[in-house]
This record gives sequence, structure tokens and C-alpha cells, in this order.
Amino acid sequence: MLFLVRMDVNIPLDMPQAMAEAIKAKERDYSQALQRKGRWRHLWRVVGEYSNYSVFDVADNDELHTVLSGLPLFPYMDIKVTPLAQHPSAVEQSSNGNGAVADSHDDPGIHMQTVPMEGK
Repeated sequence: MLFLVRMDVNIPLDMPQAMAEAIKAKERDYSQALQRKGRWRHLWRVVGEYSNYSVFDVADNDELHTVLSGLPLFPYMDIKVTPLAQHPSAVEQSSNGNGAVADSHDDPGIHMQTVPMEGK
């Protein structure tokens, strides 16, 4: 299941700098491990805020809760979760790295089609 998650971080102003830096280092290690496992699919910063939008790919609500509550910064976050579903008008992006777009043409028998780029 895919989930869009907004995380707003609010580290207390009176937290000692060394403690804040240690928590952030643990957070980075934890989040990068989840990214490498494919659970944390996307991580995007919100410009001008100590916030991010992330896309998680997990089995269910319980796994997402476990992942989020395991974040070292979890006690200092406001989190909003939005479950995602595929949109019927979405065009799938090819994964071959050439920038071509694949389209299923609403044929359930075709999952993805590679479109060659001219001049490549």
C-alpha cells in the first residue's frame, strides 16, 4: 500500500544542540535504511519549512505506524497520513532511464510498454 505522509518537525528550542544533532543522525540512518529497503520510496523537502512529504510503500496501516513511530524524531513531529490509490488516468513512467513514457492504453493485458525515443 502506498501512503503520502507529511511530517512537520518541531524540535524544542530548549533541547541541547548535541542532543538534537544526535537524534538527527539517528533519523538519517533510520530513514536511509528504509529507503534502501524500498519502504520509503520518496522523500521531498517542503521549501522554507522544517517539513517533508514522503511516499511509503508498506503492507498495511500497522506497518506504516510501526515505521513512523520508530522514527527518532517521531516525538517531535506532527504527521498527516493520506492513503493513495492508482488513478485511472495516470500514465506509467518507464524505468529504462531514457525518458520515454509507457502507456497501457487501458488494456489490462499490457502492464507497461516501452516507447523508443528517436535519435537515441
